[in-house]
Amino acid sequence: MRAPDFWRHDGGLATLLSPLAWGYGVLASARRGLTRPQKAACPVVCVGNLVAGGAGKTPVALAVGQRLIARGRAVHFLSRGYGGAAAGPLRVDPAHHDARAVGDEPLLLAARAPAWVARNRPQGARAAVAAGAEVIVMDDGFQNRSLVKDLSLVVIDGDYGFGNGRLLPAGPLREPVARGLARADAVVVIGEGNAWRDCLAGFAKPILHGTLEPTSDALAGQKVLGFAGIAHPQKFFATLEAMGCELVGSQGFADHHVYSADEIMTLVEAANAQGAVAVTTEKDHVRLPIEARPMVEALAVEIAWRDPPALDDLLGRIAP
Repeated sequence: MRAPDFWRHDGGLATLLSPLAWGYGVLASARRGLTRPQKAACPVVCVGNLVAGGAGKTPVALAVGQRLIARGRAVHFLSRGYGGAAAGPLRVDPAHHDARAVGDEPLLLAARAPAWVARNRPQGARAAVAAGAEVIVMDDGFQNRSLVKDLSLVVIDGDYGFGNGRLLPAGPLREPVARGLARADAVVVIGEGNAWRDCLAGFAKPILHGTLEPTSDALAGQKVLGFAGIAHPQKFFATLEAMGCELVGSQGFADHHVYSADEIMTLVEAANAQGAVAVTTEKDHVRLPIEARPMVEALAVEIAWRDPPALDDLLGRIAP
């Protein structure tokens, strides 16, 4: 789904849905109370967030994994595999698995280091350890209490913050902000926006800052038609324009949208008609039909940290 606009601002619809949000909070609290966390045989770093939808978790998880690998640690990623059919534990093989089987994020993670999908996180952790993991980096799962986290990073979109501050479905929150931040070891703010500042006024733990930057400027100066099925497609279109692309068209789809061959052909033909290139995100690209992928460019991005040593200090707690 795409985050509804009313999640950004409090209003009549959010108020109307508040009884459902109250029920969601009660059920979520009850489930957490019944869960007994299990300890993995190696350190676990969780990269999560407090809102439904994207905040930049996967790029942060990849960046964390890369820095741990640079420390000489055998890193394995662990994901629920949202959107995929596999329950796992299953080690992701990009040569044999597609997004329908394992989800889109695990395919991106598996391109950098061993990655596992497991709806049962403790089982996934045990499988990773048996395969040689020295550190597990969880992409999402902050609200999942089944596995003990040795380091928890909460990712926040600087422009979006916590939306209207209400729980699902009246707002984007998976849990109350204060409760979530109390369990976080640090916060990672992505982007230059300030929508998060008021909620973190009393937060005494580290606040890291980063921006999503393209890994290449090869598309700069070109005409492009951008499309994206992510939580906030407009951020992708803004990135294209900021890097110097001439955006001749744009189309947003729901997060984790599975593209049909006809949809891609329509987009590619529209781009060709204007002398442009069809461009999407890496996360979207792995969801394209295989035969359509050569016709579409994928824009790769990575986290540029404002203060890299601050992240290294945090990781030093679990990987000296």
